Amino acid sequence: MAIEEGKKAPLFTLPNQSGKKIALRELIGKDVILFFYPRDHTPGCTKEACGFQELLPDIRKVKRGVVVLGISMDDADSHKKFRRDYKLRYDLLTDANHKVMEKYEAYGEKKMYGKTRMGVIRSTVWIGKDGKVVRHWRRVPKAADHPQKVLDALSA
Repeated sequence: MAIEEGKKAPLFTLPNQSGKKIALRELIGKDVILFFYPRDHTPGCTKEACGFQELLPDIRKVKRGVVVLGISMDDADSHKKFRRDYKLRYDLLTDANHKVMEKYEAYGEKKMYGKTRMGVIRSTVWIGKDGKVVRHWRRVPKAADHPQKVLDALSA
């Protein structure tokens, strides 16, 4: 199933950093920003996560009730430490077997240093209040700049 703008987003339920199950179905009626990232505490992922945190007040100003969720394969302990170390005030979800990432086209072949391997593809999906995909940023090239691009799209 391809992620297409205007189509229903694939439903999922994943645990957050505290083990609480977060279900997309329960977020219908709110805008949701899902950003998929490779690993906690790595340079690019930290810049992106901190960028979303820094812009969170502005994001919530343009889209009241918006929910920002970061998703990686890291476990709850890693997510707790990452949130604590960088004072992140949004949930980080664990997709250990990358099943949700596959549904969202955020896991697949990547080229790094001339080698092809399977891994997490940095990407973001904006899901509207109706549960449909509003925007899909595939293969985000610059992690540090991306949160501002999301804010710009939300503001448009």
